Amino acid sequence: MIMNNFKRKVSGLFLILTIFFSCNTKATEVIEIKHTEGDMTSVIRNAIESAKEKDIKLVFEKGVYNFETHYATGKYLHVTNHGNGFKKIIFNFEGFNSVEIEGNGSEFIFNGQTAPFVFEGCNKIDVRNLTLDWDIPFSFQGDVMAVNEVEQYYDLKPYTKGFSWKLRKGQIEFPGINHFNFTSLGSSLSHNKETKAVDYGAWDQNLIPNYVEKLPNGNLRFHDNNMKKFPRVGSVLQSKGDKKNNRYAPAFLVRNSKNIIFDKVVIHHALGMGFLFERSEDIKIVNSGIYIREGSDRVISIIADATHFANCKGDVLIENCRLEGMYDDGTNVHGTYVQVDKIIDSKTVRVALRHFQQLGFEFAEAGDEVWIIKNPNPQRAGENKVAGVHVINDVFTELTLENELPSDLKEGDILENKTWNPTFTMRGNTIRDHRARNIIIKTPKKIIIEDNDLSSMMSSIMLRGETFFWYESGNVEDVVIRNNRFVHCAYGGSEHAVLKVSPRLAKTFDNTITYDRNIQFINNTIETFDNRIVWADRVDGLIIKGNTIKQTTTEKPQFPDAFMFDLINCNGVEISDNTYDGNCDKSLKADDSSNKTLKVKNNKGFKNL
Repeated sequence: MIMNNFKRKVSGLFLILTIFFSCNTKATEVIEIKHTEGDMTSVIRNAIESAKEKDIKLVFEKGVYNFETHYATGKYLHVTNHGNGFKKIIFNFEGFNSVEIEGNGSEFIFNGQTAPFVFEGCNKIDVRNLTLDWDIPFSFQGDVMAVNEVEQYYDLKPYTKGFSWKLRKGQIEFPGINHFNFTSLGSSLSHNKETKAVDYGAWDQNLIPNYVEKLPNGNLRFHDNNMKKFPRVGSVLQSKGDKKNNRYAPAFLVRNSKNIIFDKVVIHHALGMGFLFERSEDIKIVNSGIYIREGSDRVISIIADATHFANCKGDVLIENCRLEGMYDDGTNVHGTYVQVDKIIDSKTVRVALRHFQQLGFEFAEAGDEVWIIKNPNPQRAGENKVAGVHVINDVFTELTLENELPSDLKEGDILENKTWNPTFTMRGNTIRDHRARNIIIKTPKKIIIEDNDLSSMMSSIMLRGETFFWYESGNVEDVVIRNNRFVHCAYGGSEHAVLKVSPRLAKTFDNTITYDRNIQFINNTIETFDNRIVWADRVDGLIIKGNTIKQTTTEKPQFPDAFMFDLINCNGVEISDNTYDGNCDKSLKADDSSNKTLKVKNNKGFKNL
């Protein structure tokens, strides 16, 4: 009877949540969660907070679980590439040694503004067999029914089932959840209604209509005298709100952790990125996906990047994943530049984070090695080691270094963290039907991109360090891009290429000095309608070899005067053994600097190559 009373108390506390301890040597506390209807937020919060061990495993009975935000854990978070602020967290794993989650094919449905999963300071993370979605997406969309460029309006038939919005005082407000609304359409793109991909020739636009009126047939007329490009009639216009507020939090935020695996995890919607990793190491995302739920009429999955790695190290692997419908890159791998604000003394420098979505980011800790980059040369000019860190606020930090600073270091120069850079492998994935680039990457360690199926609105693969605006470091030094299949690339309105190497450096830097190096683009198959294949700026060592290129007629070329291979201030480029089937007569453009060491041989089917 005593034992039965104890069981009833535990059941009442956790709403049929059963806790027991395994007897294995790992001493992992296993928490079994039985399926039940209604809001599960309190159940999960109580289970995690009541855990007695630092090694826990949550095992879910298969089912659909719903999560509201009313009783979620609240915490102020600095989240890189998102908006900082007070976040509502459902699964808050802070300070655990290891966390395992077995979803058993369950679906988690979230409502409102929430950061579903936050992992902080874990030595092992293992998440498997789980699907995430929102009941109401934080977006607005409508079918484009009419366009009048002379009178500067367009008509939309708004989607209502599964969406939340209202017309108030001549403006659309959405989604009206958790007392939150976007008060303008904001970041918007038109989509192909059949394929759900971004429409051919579409441009990113920040839409703030002058006013919106409801027509007698229920459609909405948007009057906007600032439209740069009107959407195509028959397309779907999708909006995700203003840039300041439309990145609330990623589905999975992992920071200061290691030995991480996500296996068979699918995300249909999130209020920011899908998987975001900060200063974490040895990461695998395998057999997983980010895409629109089958049968849904949504044209967007998540709000930003599918996967994002900021100052990570060790080995990073993305393999056998499907990434579709997101409103930014398939993956972004980078470090962080900080700018020298003041030289304090011979060993101490005050540095600043310069992008508004980097504020509060942990650039370095004691023991980290840093590179020093001095204007006007963007190349790494020296190394030092951090002896001490004093964080002043979310912008400024004082770094004390072991060795003396260079005598010519000055305000405006930049530092890069040498310690936190990963090797990166992306293999066997499908990335398509989304905004921006398939892959954008900046790490000096080994990069392998192989056997992927890629289709892109912008450049399919972009290598771009940035010493201003995003301040995302750094240059690449060992890249192999091989055996990939590129189909229908660079179909948005702006000019891109299948592979684009394009440093974005401040005006204070010399734009003739090489930045990236040792890139191999080999044995790929490319089928696309436009000309640009490789567009490279300031590369030292580029091999374009054994690729098969076929010009398709799926769309009309947008930039018929562009060259297939365009080289600017490059050194040591080889273009060999490639084949081409098409009618482009603009094969190669190389400036004087690139021509000095250029090798071209054994190519077939090209005109003037």
